[in-house]
Amino acid sequence: MATTPLNALNAFLVVGRRRSFAAAAIELGISPSALSQQVRQLEARLGVPLLTRTTRSVALTDAGQRLLERAGPSVAQALEALEAATASAGDITGRVRLSVPTISLSTVVTPILLRFARRHPRVEVDLRIEDRLVDIVAEGLDAGIRPFEAVERDMVQVRLSERMRYVVVGAPSYLKRKGTPQRPEDLLDHDCVNILLPSTGAKYAWELERGKKTWRIPVRGPVLATNEEVLVAMAMAEAGLALMYAFEPTIVPRLKRGTLKLVLEPYAAWMEGLFLYFPSRAQVSPAFRAFLDVAREVTAERP
Repeated sequence: MATTPLNALNAFLVVGRRRSFAAAAIELGISPSALSQQVRQLEARLGVPLLTRTTRSVALTDAGQRLLERAGPSVAQALEALEAATASAGDITGRVRLSVPTISLSTVVTPILLRFARRHPRVEVDLRIEDRLVDIVAEGLDAGIRPFEAVERDMVQVRLSERMRYVVVGAPSYLKRKGTPQRPEDLLDHDCVNILLPSTGAKYAWELERGKKTWRIPVRGPVLATNEEVLVAMAMAEAGLALMYAFEPTIVPRLKRGTLKLVLEPYAAWMEGLFLYFPSRAQVSPAFRAFLDVAREVTAERP
């Protein structure tokens, strides 16, 4: 296909969203070299650089950021309109782009995706699984899923779960060997596998609460990770390596089997729940509207 300003613009937008020529080339179904040529032709036509390239990364220039934010939604709607033109009457087509944290996958996201895929097979769901805080507008996404506390107040918020707890847990073998902490301060004398915050690389201070009193405990231990499954594996390892801080719904099966046990349960910290959020001024596409309807439907059926 000959390069036109429109398909060159779309090529740039995909690179801008993905921050990667390789990933964008796979999405577009063209070679990285052809994609790079399209973006360079667009930059030459506009007379400004849109991307800063190194051997390891791709970043947006200020001009590129402005173009991504302003052109992204319009181009996405135009492409969805082209897909809709070839669809049968009543079919919904297009793409839904979401940023979701790991903790939401089993508890919230999977049940919604299963029903949505059966009901709207011509809609493609682009799922970004990432535990950092994401600017969904800047990255051209339709929506995100986050705990209520992490959602900007100018966003539309749709509840997807009930209130949930963060809990301290340990393997029976660890508790037998090291004892069971009775107060939050006791954690300072225990081995703890801890969370690295993806956005900053800082160690997370475990949050506990009881009544109106709260604690932030700077625990120490042998392992740091951004992935909860790694932490669970360490906590459950033979002889029980350490205590861990966990999102309770993700470890319920292990609690039922007894491979992990709750510790300091009266001090478990509550969070308001998981919410789907999107910009209040967004022009919602038919595909995302359909996804939103299914999300509300599945949530309403949850006990």
